[in-house]
Amino acid sequence: QVQLVESGGGLVQAGGSLRLSCAASGRTFSSYAMGWFRQAPGKEREFVATISWNGGSTYYADSVKGRFTISRDNAKNTLYLQMNSLKPEDAAVYYCAAKSSGGSSWYAPEYKYWGQGTQVTVSS
Repeated sequence: QVQLVESGGGLVQAGGSLRLSCAASGRTFSSYAMGWFRQAPGKEREFVATISWNGGSTYYADSVKGRFTISRDNAKNTLYLQMNSLKPEDAAVYYCAAKSSGGSSWYAPEYKYWGQGTQVTVSS
């Protein structure tokens, strides 16, 4: 069992940056592949980025590649998403998720644990 709490969302101008954090409870965080997903109003939840249990492998949605960076600090039980060059279309509720088995994945149903989300708003 793991509980996830996101933070770091807020209002930013287009072109700006934000860093999201996801604090995980429990001693097994380092064994989980992790992911970030987002959901904008009226849209389906979509994949943003994923990272393997040791941070050695990352994968991004084409829409954020080159602008967003996913990372983790297993000693702090924390997942991060550095978001640069933000665009209005990046506005959404961002969720972190933990995958209890297997490697990193873009496929949301494979993730067992989810946080409550943090709102990101980008003004043009």
